[in-house]
Amino acid sequence: MKHCMITFRSVTPAQRGEGLLRRAGLECNIHRTPRWMEEQGCGYCLRVRCQDVMPALELLRAQDVSFRKVYLRRENGKLEEVAL
Repeated sequence: MKHCMITFRSVTPAQRGEGLLRRAGLECNIHRTPRWMEEQGCGYCLRVRCQDVMPALELLRAQDVSFRKVYLRRENGKLEEVAL
């Protein structure tokens, strides 16, 4: 199963997003981002199934939860930014 990472500037919007997605029945887990992402202003992320990423983004937008970017975790473990 493929997973995507929705990145956030700080822990507060990530926690808010986590609660929102879980209440909507979407599986997600909050994590610190890799160090190279922190340098780009993304300190936390929500890991969600890729099949759930669009509904997750719609919920976040509807509730004005600000996120940064979305990344797909490839089979080899590398992350690739997803164009929205």
